[in-house]
Amino acid sequence: NLSEWANFRSTLSSSGWSAVGGQTNNPYVLDRNPCGSSSGSGAGVAASLAVVAIGTETDGSIVCPAGANGIVGHKPTLGLVSGDGVVPISSQQDTAGPMARNVTDAAIVLDVVDGADTDYTDALDPDALQGARIGVWSTATGGSTPAVDALFAETVQRLEALGATTVEVVPPYQDEFNSNEFPALLYEFAHDVDAYLAQTGGAHPADLEGLIEFNRARADTELQYFGQDIFIAAERTGGNLTDQKYITARKTATTAAQRSIDETLAEFDLDAIVAPTNSPAWRTTLGEGDAFKFGSSGPAAVAGYPNVSVPMGYVGPLPVGMSVFAGAGDDPTVLGLAFAWEQATQVRRPPTYEPTLNR
Repeated sequence: NLSEWANFRSTLSSSGWSAVGGQTNNPYVLDRNPCGSSSGSGAGVAASLAVVAIGTETDGSIVCPAGANGIVGHKPTLGLVSGDGVVPISSQQDTAGPMARNVTDAAIVLDVVDGADTDYTDALDPDALQGARIGVWSTATGGSTPAVDALFAETVQRLEALGATTVEVVPPYQDEFNSNEFPALLYEFAHDVDAYLAQTGGAHPADLEGLIEFNRARADTELQYFGQDIFIAAERTGGNLTDQKYITARKTATTAAQRSIDETLAEFDLDAIVAPTNSPAWRTTLGEGDAFKFGSSGPAAVAGYPNVSVPMGYVGPLPVGMSVFAGAGDDPTVLGLAFAWEQATQVRRPPTYEPTLNR
């Protein structure tokens, strides 16, 4: 059960809710959120309802539910995995990718879905951290979550003990890609979802305008907790990808994000950058939106670069992931580093299905 329309219907959407399946819960603490939008994929794999799953990500939708549910999630380099059949938000950022309880299974799934003759398990070296140069983005939390800051500080020490050289970094140009990403996505969704619906058989609304009317006609179920303000804003753009406002926003966002990673890697001669993936899962409150405190998915998501979240530890019973991201095509590198961390630390533990934390 995934987040309806990948959380791109309303600013007040709840990750893991759909009108068809209701609310997906976090298997570690059942009144906490599984993050999204690949919510059921993350929760189901964590709960051993499936060995692996396929998630999709525009920005955070693989790595956040991986982190929040204590599993591995890999967002591949844009274009590595075919987008055929995937309901779109944006062809400029969307990608499918594997979610699994360990890096090996994620690499095996990527072998299958990438369409190339590549064996990603060849990159899984338990000694990959020895001699690696790792950029450490400690400020990704913005100081919002002291418990995660403390856990990440311990993680950096463990990376160094495993043979890595760490360098504190702050990826630049964040204002540029953060402020231009959403305006670009509005245009792209309006354009891409219309194209998807036009080429998809069966009885369904013909376009985004039809989707909006579909929801209005079923407001008692579809709109019972939150509206469709994002749908409406996207529809107003007309999906016109020749509009100069769109062209400027997309070029600015993508260029800034790619430069953010590329220049950081080059300046410090790094193999990859690591950061906390997620804040501990918040209590689900339908109709009030998601209570994110921070996220580190933006640079890799907007750049179209690979990002893998691997279990880093816990705040109480709630999992927190470590994201490992690098440049275009560096999927073997980030998987290898995540594997080395996983094998050395073995921090993942199964969910306990606690009903609540009472705090």
